[in-house]
Amino acid sequence: MTDTSTIDIHVRVNGTGRQATVPPRLTLADFLRVNCGLTGTHLGCEHGVCGACTVLLDGEAVRACLVFAVQADGTEVTTVEGIAGPDGQLSTVQTAFREHHGLQCGFCTPGFVVSVTAFLAENPKPTDDEIREALTGNLCRCTGYQGIVNAVRAAAEEGTSA
Repeated sequence: MTDTSTIDIHVRVNGTGRQATVPPRLTLADFLRVNCGLTGTHLGCEHGVCGACTVLLDGEAVRACLVFAVQADGTEVTTVEGIAGPDGQLSTVQTAFREHHGLQCGFCTPGFVVSVTAFLAENPKPTDDEIREALTGNLCRCTGYQGIVNAVRAAAEEGTSA
């Protein structure tokens, strides 16, 4: 009989290979925060509703609270910490959020930045309606969203390079 209390995984996180032995029900969010020390992935609702834990899994935006770490075995995960350039230069999306007041308390900001980065990669020239639709998967209790919409529009106009 095989011991299924832990499973070995290999994941590339923000370009760095990581190996770990994890319990099968450990969420990707907890793996990133606890095992990798990447606390930019925030846990809000832990039901996939708020979007604060959004990361890129092989380039696709996913809710890290709904994915088990073992499901990420063999994948590339990008967290908000991996969005900036290697020299720490903010990405176009991060700069636009800062310049257009797309954040207040900052709790939801990492999820928005990651979600918007994925959205603009798929739709680099969105309309305002498409921007608003894309933002529906992330909740913010502070901004009223107009600054966030303005930031996404500005990032789209600038281009999404780092």
